[in-house]
Amino acid sequence: MLLTLLRKPKSATFAAVNLPLSVKFSLLFSTLRHPQPHPFPETQPLEKSALQSLVLSHFHHGKFHSLLQNVVASPSLLLTACHNLRKHGPDSTPPPPLTLDSVSAHFFSVQELSFQLSKNCLDIESCCIPIFPEANKGTSLVLPNLKLKVVLEAIRIVLEVIYDDRFATFSYGGRANMGRHTAIRYLKNSVENPSWWFSVKFDKALFGSRHVEKLCLMLGEKIEDNALLDLIRRLFECKVVTIDLSGVCLGRGLPQECALSSILINVYFNVFDKELQELRLKTNKKNPKFKENELVEGPSDSGSVFYKPLKIYAVRYLDEILVITSGTKMLTMDLKNRVVKFLVENLDLKVDKLKTVIHSAVSEKIEFIGMELQAVAPSILRPPKTEKAIRARKKYLRQKEVRLLELKNAKERNRKKLGMKLLNHVHKKLKQSNGFKFDFRIENEVRQVFSTWGDEVVREFLKSVDERWEWHRKLTAGDFLSLARIRDKLPHELVNAYDNFQNQVDKYLKPVKAKKQLEEEARRREEEEEEKYAQRTVEDLTRRCIKVDAPLELIRKAIKTVGFTNQMGRPRPISLLMVLEDADIIKWYAGVGRRWLDFYCCCHNFRKVKIIVSYHLRFSCILTLAEKHEATKRETIRHFTKDLKVICGVNGDEKVHFPSEREIKMMGDKILSDPTAVDGSLTLALIRLASDEPCHRCISHFCDRTDTVVYRIHLLQKYLDLNPLDENNWVPQMGAIHDSLHRKCAPLCSEHISELYMGRLTLQDIDCTAFVDVD
Repeated sequence: MLLTLLRKPKSATFAAVNLPLSVKFSLLFSTLRHPQPHPFPETQPLEKSALQSLVLSHFHHGKFHSLLQNVVASPSLLLTACHNLRKHGPDSTPPPPLTLDSVSAHFFSVQELSFQLSKNCLDIESCCIPIFPEANKGTSLVLPNLKLKVVLEAIRIVLEVIYDDRFATFSYGGRANMGRHTAIRYLKNSVENPSWWFSVKFDKALFGSRHVEKLCLMLGEKIEDNALLDLIRRLFECKVVTIDLSGVCLGRGLPQECALSSILINVYFNVFDKELQELRLKTNKKNPKFKENELVEGPSDSGSVFYKPLKIYAVRYLDEILVITSGTKMLTMDLKNRVVKFLVENLDLKVDKLKTVIHSAVSEKIEFIGMELQAVAPSILRPPKTEKAIRARKKYLRQKEVRLLELKNAKERNRKKLGMKLLNHVHKKLKQSNGFKFDFRIENEVRQVFSTWGDEVVREFLKSVDERWEWHRKLTAGDFLSLARIRDKLPHELVNAYDNFQNQVDKYLKPVKAKKQLEEEARRREEEEEEKYAQRTVEDLTRRCIKVDAPLELIRKAIKTVGFTNQMGRPRPISLLMVLEDADIIKWYAGVGRRWLDFYCCCHNFRKVKIIVSYHLRFSCILTLAEKHEATKRETIRHFTKDLKVICGVNGDEKVHFPSEREIKMMGDKILSDPTAVDGSLTLALIRLASDEPCHRCISHFCDRTDTVVYRIHLLQKYLDLNPLDENNWVPQMGAIHDSLHRKCAPLCSEHISELYMGRLTLQDIDCTAFVDVD
């Protein structure tokens, strides 16, 4: 019986693992009677709910059991991991969905991988490919092949289902919808009155064997699966999964970074997060927060009562930790010592105590996740309008009133023309005939139209106080009929008519009441302005908010190091890019610019970042195109326009890859995302090779196209002969691609090379172990 079952196709065998026992036996006996080649439906990727159900079905007695054998090795989960690794551009047509047959035909056998994982016999060493630098100078880089990347993604998916709901609320990075911008939004909206803060800095070191064992012990608290834990240990031993604390590789899309590292870091620091969360809760209980109406003024209080409770805030993005307090410096020092002690003793980490120092939140800036933070008054974040802005606003309102008046006059003019045409037409008809004969009466409709027009004219007239005052003065001047000796000599009907006329003039034209209303409205407006000014002044004295700025000095140093600008800060061409096609040059600049805009869109000085992208990068691109074609800047702008339009296809369709000036002006902090840093695009150039090499398959994940072109990778640090570890010459906090990828040749299809240039695809999204050798 077992021999017959083992002779069945592997897909049917592994799909039967997850079936109930009764179904297994009935299926087994039916197979003995009627052998079929494919008794199970085709495997499909798992949805989120189905994935959670699959993982939770192996939870009993407080732990998860047999995850590697029954969950990670499931063909449906491996196919889901393949879908997650596959990338395509937003403008391109979606590729056909992956199936087990398509993956097995073009890449590797998913069923064989499932069998190896279920039996725990996967040869990890054979899936690790070392990439050696040019001329064997320097250290090599060990990268996983596509098959092992699928395994890593499958493990990450399972760990995400288990741990994502267990992480602290201030844990960001490596989580869905919990990225950089979400952390910045929390800092700007939730942190109140920060007084002192510090960021924890670690010594630059890789995770050692003791850290891996401690990590496996933490995973063992929830996972009872020695095979899965041994697999994670072997991944660390083979250096496929590495965690570099205090480095600049995490969360930047560099090839030396593994997607599994992010969630493993969160698992490792989860104990620290819980300890810090308990400390925050204890502090909140001791210092409750009261509402303004719950505060009671004392006899000596002359105004409002301001109460600032002691608060502790914390934000952690992967290995970057920021702790904020609203208390005294002594309290912050005790908290810092406690945090450092816990990290050293409980997590066995080396903290750089010289860099882990306390800063004043008001007077000093602190760097966190690539941005600068400082506590400022609310009026700095939302400044009041200047006199110039107020004058511009008044000028705009006056221009708006003039346009409305012109529109009203044009409307009246058209009405008058229409009325004259109607009267002329009626008069002409009356002359030609004895009259009109209608089957219906229109007097009421005409009377209503003219009544509406008259009411509008009177209403517009009564709105003007000056016109009413002028007419009232003219109609009441020289009222000799008010003299008694004259009134006695006149008929009573004339006197009564005059008195009635004067009453109507006073009633409708005397603007005293309207003038009082205008004065009352002006006084109310002044009181509101004074109240707003007083409230703004009190907030500036009693509140502090966090201002997030982009590090402009580092950005300027980066564009100068790459070669966007000269020593005087003026745009200049980049000679390395002149061998590219015009469209590829524009796409490369567009990728760098868009990544900078996406990364710093949540910053207060985002306008200055826009200027850098819109001026320095745009004109550097224009100058590069001009030098390539040996043309002037004016001729290049005339051909490509300032928006850098590219003519594509036979039909001559124009495409704009670089963000236009109008598009840049409209950008702002609108979406919450975890953008990839610009480091990967900024330090990489792909040069097309003119070779007669046979066609290779595109090395993007699960791309089966063979109409590829070979590109050679050029790294910035090699082109400029710089050492990324030298902070004096290199840009601080900017990562660099590993030197072993320099001058490697990558076959790529037209779609994915475009996505790489545009920055929507990183070297993490391609199979760097599938490089080709070109002489």
